[in-house]
Amino acid sequence: MAQIHHQTVIVGGGAAGITVAAALLRRGHDRLLDIAIIEPSDHHYYQPAFTLVGAGAARLADTRRDTRRLVPDGVSWIKATVRGFAPDANLVMLTSGNSVTYDYLVICPGLVCDWDAIPGLKDALGEDGVCSNYAPQFAAYTWECQKNLKPGAKALFTQPAMPIKCPGAPQKAAYLAADHLKRTGIRHLCEVRFFTQTPAIFGVPFYGKELVKVAAAHGIEVHTQHNLVAVDGAARQATFEVAGGARVSFAYDMLHVTPPQSPPAALKGSPVSNAAGFVDVDANSLRHVKYPNIFALGDAAATANSKTAAAVRKQAPVVVGNLLHLIEGGAVEAGYDGYAACPLTTAYGKVLMAEFVYGGKPAPTLPLDPRKERNLNWVINKYGLPRLYWDYMLKGYESFPSHNAAYGEPG
Repeated sequence: MAQIHHQTVIVGGGAAGITVAAALLRRGHDRLLDIAIIEPSDHHYYQPAFTLVGAGAARLADTRRDTRRLVPDGVSWIKATVRGFAPDANLVMLTSGNSVTYDYLVICPGLVCDWDAIPGLKDALGEDGVCSNYAPQFAAYTWECQKNLKPGAKALFTQPAMPIKCPGAPQKAAYLAADHLKRTGIRHLCEVRFFTQTPAIFGVPFYGKELVKVAAAHGIEVHTQHNLVAVDGAARQATFEVAGGARVSFAYDMLHVTPPQSPPAALKGSPVSNAAGFVDVDANSLRHVKYPNIFALGDAAATANSKTAAAVRKQAPVVVGNLLHLIEGGAVEAGYDGYAACPLTTAYGKVLMAEFVYGGKPAPTLPLDPRKERNLNWVINKYGLPRLYWDYMLKGYESFPSHNAAYGEPG
Protein backbone atom coordinates (compact mmCIF):
# COMPACT_ATOMS: atom_id res chain seq x y z
CA MET A 1 0.00 0.00 0.00
CA ALA A 2 1.12 3.55 -0.73
CA GLN A 3 2.18 6.17 1.77
CA ILE A 4 2.50 9.86 0.94
CA HIS A 5 3.62 12.87 2.96
CA HIS A 6 2.41 16.45 3.17
CA GLN A 7 3.56 19.21 5.49
CA THR A 8 -0.01 20.08 6.59
CA VAL A 9 -2.85 17.58 6.26
CA ILE A 10 -6.45 18.68 6.75
CA VAL A 11 -9.01 15.95 7.43
CA GLY A 12 -12.36 17.18 6.11
CA GLY A 13 -13.25 19.38 3.16
CA GLY A 14 -16.33 21.02 4.60
CA ALA A 15 -16.66 24.59 5.83
CA ALA A 16 -13.73 24.29 8.23
CA GLY A 17 -11.32 22.40 6.00
CA ILE A 18 -11.72 24.56 2.90
CA THR A 19 -11.56 27.76 4.95
CA VAL A 20 -8.37 26.75 6.76
CA ALA A 21 -6.64 25.66 3.55
CA ALA A 22 -7.56 28.87 1.73
CA ALA A 23 -6.58 31.09 4.65
CA LEU A 24 -3.25 29.30 5.08
CA LEU A 25 -2.40 30.00 1.47
CA ARG A 26 -3.61 33.58 1.65
CA ARG A 27 -1.82 34.45 4.88
CA GLY A 28 1.25 32.33 4.20
CA HIS A 29 1.64 33.17 0.51
CA ASP A 30 5.34 33.98 0.94
CA ARG A 31 6.11 30.67 2.65
CA LEU A 32 6.65 27.26 1.12
CA LEU A 33 3.47 25.47 2.18
CA ASP A 34 2.51 21.92 1.24
CA ILE A 35 -1.18 21.36 2.07
CA ALA A 36 -3.50 18.43 1.42
CA ILE A 37 -7.21 17.99 2.15
CA ILE A 38 -8.63 14.51 2.72
CA GLU A 39 -12.30 14.58 1.70
CA PRO A 40 -14.40 11.81 0.11
CA SER A 41 -17.38 13.86 -1.11
CA ASP A 42 -17.76 15.25 -4.63
CA HIS A 43 -20.22 17.90 -3.45
CA HIS A 44 -20.08 20.59 -0.80
CA TYR A 45 -23.26 22.11 0.67
CA TYR A 46 -24.06 25.36 2.43
CA GLN A 47 -26.00 23.52 5.11
CA PRO A 48 -27.50 26.54 6.94
CA ALA A 49 -29.77 27.08 3.92
CA PHE A 50 -31.40 23.65 4.26
CA THR A 51 -33.96 25.22 6.61
CA LEU A 52 -35.04 27.58 3.83
CA VAL A 53 -35.10 24.74 1.29
CA GLY A 54 -37.42 22.86 3.65
CA ALA A 55 -39.70 25.90 3.79
CA GLY A 56 -39.84 26.48 0.04
CA ALA A 57 -37.81 29.70 0.39
CA ALA A 58 -34.61 28.49 -1.31
CA ARG A 59 -33.55 25.99 -3.98
CA LEU A 60 -31.40 22.99 -3.06
CA ALA A 61 -29.30 23.49 -6.20
CA ASP A 62 -28.21 26.90 -4.90
CA THR A 63 -26.75 25.31 -1.75
CA ARG A 64 -24.41 22.97 -3.63
CA ARG A 65 -20.97 23.37 -5.21
CA ASP A 66 -18.50 20.84 -6.61
CA THR A 67 -15.71 20.10 -4.14
CA ARG A 68 -13.08 20.29 -6.88
CA ARG A 69 -14.07 23.92 -7.52
CA LEU A 70 -13.65 24.84 -3.85
CA VAL A 71 -10.31 23.19 -3.08
CA PRO A 72 -7.85 26.10 -3.48
CA ASP A 73 -5.27 26.05 -6.25
CA GLY A 74 -2.04 24.68 -4.85
CA VAL A 75 -3.78 22.37 -2.35
CA SER A 76 -3.79 18.62 -3.02
CA TRP A 77 -7.19 16.93 -2.78
CA ILE A 78 -6.99 13.35 -1.53
CA LYS A 79 -10.42 11.95 -2.39
CA ALA A 80 -10.61 9.30 0.32
CA THR A 81 -12.17 8.36 3.65
CA VAL A 82 -10.15 8.29 6.84
CA ARG A 83 -10.04 4.97 8.71
CA GLY A 84 -8.02 5.99 11.74
CA PHE A 85 -5.29 8.08 13.33
CA ALA A 86 -1.82 7.15 14.62
CA PRO A 87 -0.65 10.47 16.07
CA ASP A 88 2.50 9.06 17.66
CA ALA A 89 3.64 8.22 14.13
CA ASN A 90 2.16 11.40 12.54
CA LEU A 91 0.01 9.12 10.40
CA VAL A 92 -3.53 9.17 9.00
CA MET A 93 -4.86 5.83 7.75
CA LEU A 94 -7.32 5.62 4.85
CA THR A 95 -9.99 3.00 4.16
CA SER A 96 -8.23 2.23 0.87
CA GLY A 97 -5.29 0.86 2.82
CA ASN A 98 -3.10 3.80 1.90
CA SER A 99 -1.84 6.27 4.49
CA VAL A 100 -0.73 9.89 4.74
CA THR A 101 1.98 11.27 7.01
CA TYR A 102 2.22 14.87 8.10
CA ASP A 103 4.17 17.47 10.03
CA TYR A 104 0.97 19.23 11.09
CA LEU A 105 -2.58 17.91 11.20
CA VAL A 106 -5.92 19.75 11.24
CA ILE A 107 -8.96 17.59 12.03
CA CYS A 108 -12.37 18.93 10.97
CA PRO A 109 -14.55 16.17 9.48
CA GLY A 110 -17.81 17.46 10.97
CA LEU A 111 -20.55 15.31 12.47
CA VAL A 112 -22.51 12.44 10.96
CA CYS A 113 -26.24 11.88 11.26
CA ASP A 114 -27.07 8.60 13.01
CA TRP A 115 -30.29 7.75 11.17
CA ASP A 116 -30.10 4.14 12.38
CA ALA A 117 -30.15 5.21 16.04
CA ILE A 118 -33.96 5.57 16.01
CA PRO A 119 -35.77 2.33 15.15
CA GLY A 120 -38.04 2.70 12.14
CA LEU A 121 -36.71 6.11 11.10
CA LYS A 122 -34.47 5.09 8.23
CA ASP A 123 -37.21 3.02 6.58
CA ALA A 124 -39.81 5.79 6.95
CA LEU A 125 -37.63 8.75 5.98
CA GLY A 126 -38.52 10.49 2.75
CA GLU A 127 -42.07 9.20 2.48
CA ASP A 128 -45.42 9.18 4.27
CA GLY A 129 -44.77 12.53 5.93
CA VAL A 130 -41.38 11.76 7.55
CA CYS A 131 -38.82 14.41 6.59
CA SER A 132 -35.65 16.15 7.74
CA ASN A 133 -33.69 19.27 6.89
CA TYR A 134 -30.53 17.56 8.10
CA ALA A 135 -29.70 15.90 4.79
CA PRO A 136 -29.80 17.41 1.31
CA GLN A 137 -31.71 14.48 -0.15
CA PHE A 138 -34.59 15.03 2.29
CA ALA A 139 -34.78 18.82 2.73
CA ALA A 140 -36.97 19.40 -0.33
CA TYR A 141 -39.36 16.73 0.93
CA THR A 142 -39.85 18.80 4.09
CA TRP A 143 -41.41 21.48 1.90
CA GLU A 144 -43.60 18.89 0.16
CA CYS A 145 -44.86 17.69 3.54
CA GLN A 146 -45.44 21.22 4.80
CA LYS A 147 -47.39 22.54 1.82
CA ASN A 148 -49.55 19.40 1.71
CA LEU A 149 -50.82 19.79 5.27
CA LYS A 150 -54.63 19.90 5.41
CA PRO A 151 -57.09 21.10 8.07
CA GLY A 152 -56.83 18.82 11.09
CA ALA A 153 -53.20 17.90 10.36
CA LYS A 154 -50.72 17.07 13.11
CA ALA A 155 -47.16 18.32 12.52
CA LEU A 156 -44.40 17.18 14.90
CA PHE A 157 -40.81 18.46 15.09
CA THR A 158 -38.05 16.77 17.09
CA GLN A 159 -34.66 17.60 18.55
CA PRO A 160 -32.29 15.02 20.11
CA ALA A 161 -29.61 15.40 22.76
CA MET A 162 -26.76 17.82 22.16
CA PRO A 163 -24.43 18.29 20.46
CA ILE A 164 -25.97 18.61 17.02
CA LYS A 165 -25.27 20.77 14.00
CA CYS A 166 -27.05 24.13 14.23
CA PRO A 167 -29.03 23.59 17.45
CA GLY A 168 -31.61 26.16 16.41
CA ALA A 169 -32.55 24.42 13.17
CA PRO A 170 -35.15 21.98 14.60
CA GLN A 171 -37.30 24.76 16.02
CA LYS A 172 -36.81 26.94 12.94
CA ALA A 173 -38.58 24.26 10.92
CA ALA A 174 -41.49 24.34 13.37
CA TYR A 175 -41.81 28.13 13.25
CA LEU A 176 -41.83 28.20 9.47
CA ALA A 177 -44.42 25.44 9.25
CA ALA A 178 -46.69 27.23 11.73
CA ASP A 179 -46.30 30.48 9.82
CA HIS A 180 -47.07 28.72 6.54
CA LEU A 181 -50.28 27.28 8.03
CA LYS A 182 -51.23 30.75 9.25
CA ARG A 183 -50.68 32.20 5.79
CA THR A 184 -52.86 29.51 4.23
CA GLY A 185 -55.61 30.19 6.78
CA ILE A 186 -55.68 26.81 8.50
CA ARG A 187 -53.30 27.30 11.44
CA HIS A 188 -56.18 27.20 13.96
CA LEU A 189 -57.30 23.85 12.52
CA CYS A 190 -53.91 22.10 12.88
CA GLU A 191 -51.63 20.93 15.69
CA VAL A 192 -47.94 21.90 15.73
CA ARG A 193 -45.76 20.37 18.43
CA PHE A 194 -42.03 20.73 19.13
CA PHE A 195 -40.29 17.97 21.10
CA THR A 196 -36.79 18.44 22.48
CA GLN A 197 -34.69 16.11 24.59
CA THR A 198 -33.21 19.14 26.35
CA PRO A 199 -34.72 20.80 29.44
CA ALA A 200 -35.23 24.13 27.64
CA ILE A 201 -36.18 25.29 24.16
CA PHE A 202 -32.73 26.86 23.63
CA GLY A 203 -29.48 26.40 25.53
CA VAL A 204 -28.70 30.10 25.94
CA PRO A 205 -31.23 31.52 28.45
CA PHE A 206 -30.87 35.09 27.18
CA TYR A 207 -32.39 34.01 23.86
CA GLY A 208 -34.38 31.07 25.19
CA LYS A 209 -36.72 33.37 27.13
CA GLU A 210 -37.61 35.16 23.91
CA LEU A 211 -38.02 31.93 21.93
CA VAL A 212 -40.55 30.64 24.45
CA LYS A 213 -42.62 33.70 23.54
CA VAL A 214 -42.10 33.08 19.81
CA ALA A 215 -43.33 29.49 20.12
CA ALA A 216 -46.33 30.60 22.15
CA ALA A 217 -47.21 33.28 19.59
CA HIS A 218 -47.23 30.58 16.91
CA GLY A 219 -49.42 28.35 19.06
CA ILE A 220 -46.71 25.67 19.11
CA GLU A 221 -46.95 23.23 22.01
CA VAL A 222 -43.42 22.70 23.35
CA HIS A 223 -42.51 19.40 25.01
CA THR A 224 -39.15 19.48 26.79
CA GLN A 225 -37.27 16.34 27.90
CA HIS A 226 -38.97 14.29 25.19
CA ASN A 227 -36.59 12.20 23.08
CA LEU A 228 -37.72 10.48 19.88
CA VAL A 229 -36.99 6.75 20.22
CA ALA A 230 -39.11 5.06 17.52
CA VAL A 231 -41.01 5.80 14.32
CA ASP A 232 -43.81 3.63 12.93
CA GLY A 233 -44.16 4.87 9.38
CA ALA A 234 -47.06 2.61 8.47
CA ALA A 235 -49.13 3.71 11.47
CA ARG A 236 -47.78 7.29 11.41
CA GLN A 237 -46.88 7.14 15.09
CA ALA A 238 -43.85 8.71 16.80
CA THR A 239 -42.76 7.41 20.20
CA PHE A 240 -40.85 9.52 22.72
CA GLU A 241 -39.07 8.69 25.95
CA VAL A 242 -39.67 11.26 28.67
CA ALA A 243 -37.78 12.03 31.87
CA GLY A 244 -38.01 8.98 34.14
CA GLY A 245 -38.09 6.51 31.26
CA ALA A 246 -41.79 6.44 30.43
CA ARG A 247 -42.82 6.37 26.77
CA VAL A 248 -45.58 8.27 25.00
CA SER A 249 -46.72 8.15 21.38
CA PHE A 250 -48.21 10.79 19.11
CA ALA A 251 -49.90 10.51 15.73
CA TYR A 252 -48.58 12.67 12.92
CA ASP A 253 -49.28 13.75 9.37
CA MET A 254 -45.87 15.43 9.16
CA LEU A 255 -42.87 14.38 11.26
CA HIS A 256 -39.70 16.47 10.92
CA VAL A 257 -36.84 14.57 12.55
CA THR A 258 -33.49 15.88 13.70
CA PRO A 259 -31.39 12.72 14.07
CA PRO A 260 -28.83 12.06 16.80
CA GLN A 261 -25.36 13.09 15.65
CA SER A 262 -21.82 12.05 16.48
CA PRO A 263 -18.26 12.30 15.18
CA PRO A 264 -17.25 10.00 12.29
CA ALA A 265 -16.29 6.41 13.08
CA ALA A 266 -12.58 7.13 12.57
CA LEU A 267 -12.60 9.41 15.62
CA LYS A 268 -14.44 7.10 17.99
CA GLY A 269 -11.90 5.38 20.21
CA SER A 270 -9.07 7.25 18.51
CA PRO A 271 -6.04 8.45 20.50
CA VAL A 272 -6.79 12.02 19.35
CA SER A 273 -10.34 11.98 20.76
CA ASN A 274 -12.02 12.14 24.14
CA ALA A 275 -14.41 9.47 25.42
CA ALA A 276 -17.28 10.90 23.34
CA GLY A 277 -15.24 10.81 20.12
CA PHE A 278 -14.58 14.54 19.82
CA VAL A 279 -11.04 15.76 19.13
CA ASP A 280 -9.56 16.77 22.48
CA VAL A 281 -8.33 20.33 22.02
CA ASP A 282 -7.80 23.39 24.18
CA ALA A 283 -10.96 25.50 24.10
CA ASN A 284 -9.18 28.74 23.16
CA SER A 285 -6.10 27.81 21.11
CA LEU A 286 -7.82 24.80 19.42
CA ARG A 287 -4.53 22.90 19.77
CA HIS A 288 -4.62 19.28 20.87
CA VAL A 289 -4.08 18.82 24.59
CA LYS A 290 -1.55 15.99 24.05
CA TYR A 291 -0.21 16.26 20.50
CA PRO A 292 1.25 19.74 19.88
CA ASN A 293 1.21 19.46 16.07
CA ILE A 294 -2.52 18.69 15.87
CA PHE A 295 -5.41 21.17 15.78
CA ALA A 296 -9.15 20.74 15.41
CA LEU A 297 -12.08 23.02 14.70
CA GLY A 298 -15.67 22.81 13.59
CA ASP A 299 -18.29 20.35 14.74
CA ALA A 300 -15.94 17.49 15.68
CA ALA A 301 -13.81 19.57 18.05
CA ALA A 302 -14.35 19.02 21.78
CA THR A 303 -15.23 22.65 22.42
CA ALA A 304 -18.34 23.80 24.27
CA ASN A 305 -19.49 26.23 21.58
CA SER A 306 -22.57 25.76 19.44
CA LYS A 307 -21.82 23.77 16.29
CA THR A 308 -22.38 26.34 13.54
CA ALA A 309 -20.67 27.70 10.43
CA ALA A 310 -20.35 31.02 12.25
CA ALA A 311 -18.21 29.31 14.88
CA VAL A 312 -15.92 28.00 12.14
CA ARG A 313 -15.63 31.53 10.76
CA LYS A 314 -14.09 32.66 14.05
CA GLN A 315 -12.15 29.46 14.78
CA ALA A 316 -10.34 29.23 11.44
CA PRO A 317 -8.18 32.38 11.87
CA VAL A 318 -7.03 31.07 15.28
CA VAL A 319 -6.01 27.69 13.84
CA VAL A 320 -4.32 29.26 10.82
CA GLY A 321 -2.40 31.76 12.93
CA ASN A 322 -1.24 29.08 15.35
CA LEU A 323 -0.17 26.75 12.56
CA LEU A 324 1.94 29.46 11.00
CA HIS A 325 3.41 30.30 14.40
CA LEU A 326 4.47 26.67 14.81
CA ILE A 327 5.90 26.44 11.30
CA GLU A 328 8.03 29.48 12.08
CA GLY A 329 9.06 28.18 15.51
CA GLY A 330 6.76 30.44 17.52
CA ALA A 331 4.21 29.85 20.27
CA VAL A 332 0.49 29.28 19.94
CA GLU A 333 -2.03 31.85 21.15
CA ALA A 334 -5.47 31.53 22.77
CA GLY A 335 -7.70 33.51 20.43
CA TYR A 336 -11.09 31.78 20.27
CA ASP A 337 -13.72 32.89 22.79
CA GLY A 338 -16.42 30.38 21.91
CA TYR A 339 -18.29 32.61 19.47
CA ALA A 340 -21.18 31.02 17.61
CA ALA A 341 -24.29 32.33 15.91
CA CYS A 342 -27.72 30.86 15.27
CA PRO A 343 -29.87 32.87 12.86
CA LEU A 344 -33.21 31.66 14.20
CA THR A 345 -35.81 31.95 11.44
CA THR A 346 -38.96 32.65 13.45
CA ALA A 347 -41.30 33.29 10.48
CA TYR A 348 -41.13 34.03 6.77
CA GLY A 349 -39.32 37.36 6.63
CA LYS A 350 -38.19 37.35 10.30
CA VAL A 351 -35.01 36.14 11.99
CA LEU A 352 -33.74 36.41 15.55
CA MET A 353 -29.95 36.59 15.31
CA ALA A 354 -28.64 34.73 18.38
CA GLU A 355 -24.90 35.32 18.85
CA PHE A 356 -23.00 34.24 21.96
CA VAL A 357 -19.64 33.14 23.37
CA TYR A 358 -18.55 30.56 25.93
CA GLY A 359 -20.81 30.46 28.96
CA GLY A 360 -23.88 31.42 26.94
CA LYS A 361 -23.06 35.12 27.13
CA PRO A 362 -24.71 37.18 24.36
CA ALA A 363 -22.24 38.74 21.91
CA PRO A 364 -24.08 40.54 19.10
CA THR A 365 -22.40 42.03 16.06
CA LEU A 366 -24.98 44.71 15.23
CA PRO A 367 -25.71 47.52 17.73
CA LEU A 368 -29.33 46.38 18.13
CA ASP A 369 -31.22 44.45 20.79
CA PRO A 370 -30.38 40.87 19.72
CA ARG A 371 -33.51 39.42 21.30
CA LYS A 372 -35.77 40.93 18.67
CA GLU A 373 -36.99 39.30 15.47
CA ARG A 374 -36.09 41.51 12.53
CA ASN A 375 -36.75 41.69 8.79
CA LEU A 376 -33.18 42.94 8.40
CA ASN A 377 -31.89 39.68 9.85
CA TRP A 378 -33.94 37.73 7.29
CA VAL A 379 -32.19 39.62 4.49
CA ILE A 380 -28.80 39.00 6.09
CA ASN A 381 -29.56 35.31 6.60
CA LYS A 382 -31.07 34.61 3.19
CA TYR A 383 -28.81 36.73 1.00
CA GLY A 384 -25.83 38.07 2.93
CA LEU A 385 -24.56 35.02 4.80
CA PRO A 386 -24.46 32.69 1.75
CA ARG A 387 -22.38 35.26 -0.13
CA LEU A 388 -20.14 35.69 2.89
CA TYR A 389 -19.70 31.91 2.97
CA TRP A 390 -19.01 31.18 -0.70
CA ASP A 391 -17.17 34.32 -1.77
CA TYR A 392 -15.32 35.38 1.36
CA MET A 393 -14.95 32.73 4.06
CA LEU A 394 -14.17 29.80 1.75
CA LYS A 395 -11.74 32.01 -0.15
CA GLY A 396 -9.63 32.42 2.97
CA TYR A 397 -10.46 36.02 3.86
CA GLU A 398 -10.34 36.58 7.60
CA SER A 399 -11.47 40.15 8.26
CA PHE A 400 -14.97 39.94 9.76
CA PRO A 401 -17.10 42.36 11.80
CA SER A 402 -16.32 42.12 15.50
CA HIS A 403 -18.86 40.74 17.94
CA ASN A 404 -19.42 42.47 21.28
CA ALA A 405 -18.29 39.97 23.89
CA ALA A 406 -18.79 42.64 26.57
CA TYR A 407 -22.48 43.06 25.76
CA GLY A 408 -24.80 43.62 28.70
CA GLU A 409 -28.53 42.89 28.76
CA PRO A 410 -30.56 45.99 27.89
CA GLY A 411 -32.43 47.63 30.71
